[in-house]
Amino acid sequence: MTVAVVILNWNGKDLLKQFLPSVTQFSTEANIYIADNASSDDSINFLRNNYPEVKIIQNKENGGYAKGYNDALKHLSEDILILLNSDIEVTKDWLKPILEVFSKDSKTAAVQPKILDFKNKSFFEYAGAAGGFIDKFGYPFCRGRIFETIEEDKGQYDDETEIFWASGACLAVKNTVFKELGGFDEDFFAHQEEIDLCWRIKNLGYHIKYTGKSCVYHVGGATLNKMNPKKTFFNFRNSLFMLVKNLPKEKMRKIVLQRMVLDGIAGLKFLFQGDFGHFSAVLKAHAAFYANFSKMNKKRIEKTSKIKYFDVKSVVFEYFALKKSTYKNLI
Repeated sequence: MTVAVVILNWNGKDLLKQFLPSVTQFSTEANIYIADNASSDDSINFLRNNYPEVKIIQNKENGGYAKGYNDALKHLSEDILILLNSDIEVTKDWLKPILEVFSKDSKTAAVQPKILDFKNKSFFEYAGAAGGFIDKFGYPFCRGRIFETIEEDKGQYDDETEIFWASGACLAVKNTVFKELGGFDEDFFAHQEEIDLCWRIKNLGYHIKYTGKSCVYHVGGATLNKMNPKKTFFNFRNSLFMLVKNLPKEKMRKIVLQRMVLDGIAGLKFLFQGDFGHFSAVLKAHAAFYANFSKMNKKRIEKTSKIKYFDVKSVVFEYFALKKSTYKNLI
């Protein structure tokens, strides 16, 4: 299998300086690309002067994560595309276990490695941890991370297993499948577009896997800090987008309404805590959802009714009411 490691960059010269050395050192099996989202810093000159072996793809605009990768990947021909955040340090032989998972099962379309915290390397990282799932209402959680509870890595997730979604921080995907689906939904701009993509991958009958034999370290929040109200806006809006697009028709409206009620409760919690920026972000997310409902509804995929997309009915209830703070307690 031919492999492309593709790093999306936007004004990230300092991140490239710090993390690109590990990628070039430990990814000799792959062609390495930097997909630049119309940076205004010195990223391109830095790459040309210091990494002539790295291929540069220059996007015409900063279209965010979704459009940035769609524009960059459309002309690549490698069998496996590995979408890698610019704030990730890879480890020796990290590619080998990922490729082995693909080679073992022709129906595997996407793979995620173990993602640990660069700043605290014995703990899992928020964005992906040991593989992702969603509950009935579309709330994402991971093995190794549920809401703000982050588990220490003690080898409990060193397995290889099927998951529902693979993190966009380090997502290996078959080129043919990615293009069959038309790539990411660009209306998401950023956040949760990988969950939507993985749901659509499942709709085609493919598998998504996690392997704990491959490990990378992620800074997280280097592009948009998790406490930034913009991230709250994208996460709340995009969750609703995803549910409308992918839920079975007979369940969609009821579950979306229930999710919006839960969002309202979260919004009131922000308000009572004095987090007016996040409260406003929830309101704006719902307004944007209403404005785009018809557009998202036209993208619906009815095959989803055959997919069991959740094992936990309400991760919110399990976590906050029943105090189940780890994946193994949930299942």
